[in-house]
Amino acid sequence: MITNDLGSNSDYLEETFTFEQIGELSGDVILEFGAPWCGHCQAASAAIKEAVTEHTGLRHIKIYDGKGKPLGRAFKVKLWPTLILLRNGQELARLVRPLQTNEVRQLIAAIN
Repeated sequence: MITNDLGSNSDYLEETFTFEQIGELSGDVILEFGAPWCGHCQAASAAIKEAVTEHTGLRHIKIYDGKGKPLGRAFKVKLWPTLILLRNGQELARLVRPLQTNEVRQLIAAIN
């Protein structure tokens, strides 16, 4: 089970939770689906990190995605990185392949 105190992680995690467990999260969370070897993910990394660190109450969970991974498929992720903004386990907004910090800031602005 995912605890509500699950913090941010700097590395992509292998899937350790289900779609249902993600739905149980409370508060604001950004899920980042990608892979450490993905060039698009590497290019977006600095912009994502900068925007996310500006919001101390926002949890950032990086999910190692790939073909056949159930969590990414449940969220209908097709391109990396895909950021999904959740509030209390419900999707508010998503952003695919950001390159600029302001793009990520605009996504995060959906929580206001």
